[in-house]
Amino acid sequence: MFSIGDKVVYPMHGAGIIEGIEEREILGEKRKYYIMQMPIGDMKVMIPVDNVEEIGIREIIDAKELEKVIDILKGDSTKMPQNWNRRYRANMEKIKSGDIFEIACVVRNLMLRDAEKTLSTGERKMLNSAKQMLVSEMVLATNFSQEETEKIIDEAVNSIL
Repeated sequence: MFSIGDKVVYPMHGAGIIEGIEEREILGEKRKYYIMQMPIGDMKVMIPVDNVEEIGIREIIDAKELEKVIDILKGDSTKMPQNWNRRYRANMEKIKSGDIFEIACVVRNLMLRDAEKTLSTGERKMLNSAKQMLVSEMVLATNFSQEETEKIIDEAVNSIL
C-alpha cells in the first residue's frame, strides 16, 4: 500500500506522485483510488488501490539504480530484429514491463538506430513515448528539470556515437 506523497511508476504512463486516496463510485461500484499527479504533461491518473500489483505500480528508482540507467544509456546497442514489425513488438514488450532498465535499453537502441537511419513513424512515436517515461521517472528521482534530464539522456547516448 502506498501513501500520499509517495513517488511511483505507472507502467506505460510514467512516474508521478500520489496526491490523494479517494473513494469513488464508478459504474455503481465503490472503490478506493490513488490519485496520481504526473509531473510531465500535468495529468492526473486514478489508479484502483486493489489493482496496484496487477497493474505493476512500483516505487521510483534510487540514486544507485539511476547510475545503472545512465550506464545502460552509454552502453552498446543490443541486437534487435531486422524486421521492423518484430523489433517493434519486442520493444513494446520491454516498455509494457514498466522496468526502467528495459525502457532505457529501448531508448538507447532507438536513438542509435535513428542516428544510423531515420526511424519509421511508429518507431519514432515509440521512442518519444519511452523517452517520456524515462524522463518522468528520472525527474522525480533527481529533482532535475525535464530539460536537464533530457539533456543527460541525449548526452549519455551520444557519447557512444
